[in-house]
Amino acid sequence: MSTSDVKPVEQGMHTVTPHIICAGAADAIEFYKKAFGAVELMRMPGPDGKLWHASIRIGDSMIMLADEFPDWQSFGPAALKGTPVTLHLAVDDVDARFKRAVEAGATVKMEVAEMFWGDRYGQVEDPFGVVTG
Repeated sequence: MSTSDVKPVEQGMHTVTPHIICAGAADAIEFYKKAFGAVELMRMPGPDGKLWHASIRIGDSMIMLADEFPDWQSFGPAALKGTPVTLHLAVDDVDARFKRAVEAGATVKMEVAEMFWGDRYGQVEDPFGVVTG
């Protein structure tokens, strides 16, 4: 395969794809399935059982995941005491999705409300430290 045959954006991907690092990536995948209806696309465990790489799809968007690997300076939100990144999830029924996420184990960061820009919006933090709004 020559470089001219390689697509700049793989099929099914977008120009920017979040890649989440967290302690317990396999558990995070199960949480995202319950909370947001994620579909697991693949996982690549290492010999120690930690996930080197995995990917899920929520709606039309892919998210990649991996476990923490401190020896490689790869840390998740819990180890870093937070994250400046928020995943923005656009859905038809914000209230139902918010409730589903809380029932799956997310913590409410901001209750759902009408925002000045016209959307209903709220934020939850998942058990792995990732904030979704």
